[in-house]
Amino acid sequence: MKSILILGGSGFIGNSLYKELGPYFNTFGTFNNNLEFRNNKHFFQYDIEKGGLNDILNEVKPKLIISALRGRFNAQLDSHSCIIEYVKFNNCRVMFLSSANVFDSFRHYPSYEYDKTLSESIYGHFKIKIENQLMNLPIGKFIIIRLPMIFGINSPRTQDIDKAIIENKAIEVFPNTIINVNSDVRLSQQIHYIINHKKTGIFHLGSTDLISHFDFIKTLVENRHSKIGKYKQVFSTNNIRYLATLPKENKLPQYIQPSYNDILDELS
Repeated sequence: MKSILILGGSGFIGNSLYKELGPYFNTFGTFNNNLEFRNNKHFFQYDIEKGGLNDILNEVKPKLIISALRGRFNAQLDSHSCIIEYVKFNNCRVMFLSSANVFDSFRHYPSYEYDKTLSESIYGHFKIKIENQLMNLPIGKFIIIRLPMIFGINSPRTQDIDKAIIENKAIEVFPNTIINVNSDVRLSQQIHYIINHKKTGIFHLGSTDLISHFDFIKTLVENRHSKIGKYKQVFSTNNIRYLATLPKENKLPQYIQPSYNDILDELS
């Protein structure tokens, strides 16, 4: 059975992937501060500030490393350098969870897989740097997954919205920002498909259609809480801005490509 190592397996997306892949593969994960995973023999404690990743890789001997790491950017860069060296010299691939923010300098249209990346944010620059390092690996050795905003029943974003509604506080929204979205469950199913079909390259895994950030959050609140909610509208620009990643070359089957209404239905 193929061994998979999910770095950041205790996090929101990483743990969703672990639950999806665990019944089908010999799946391992890492955790840092969440001690609930201490007694799980398939989880290793890993602090990116202290190192020790090589020991985990040599013990697990994964055929696929999925990076869902979080933490200080410089420490993450060191971890990914270690991953890349391991993948170079072993029968192994790496899947990196990147972000739509690698395109956050482009404001007037959605972005596709092989568009040039350009970011004006520190976060976007960081993701681009790791992407560029991965793309120096031989073809077939890497998979880059660019993610839009990810929601879930118990995701941090959804919990923040629920808390604001309970406390009658305003929710920050961006009326001029056009997005697409995904859920942890849908994303995990899509990644499972990519693994099963041994696909490589760059994938944009979001809803097939677009919506303004304000409209999505407003509809989510109305569906989930049956009330209007309070909003703080933030206009970072006077023009419409797109922060959306759509597939053009590497499309998945239609049955695992959700619309934003599918995601709203899940959250409701």
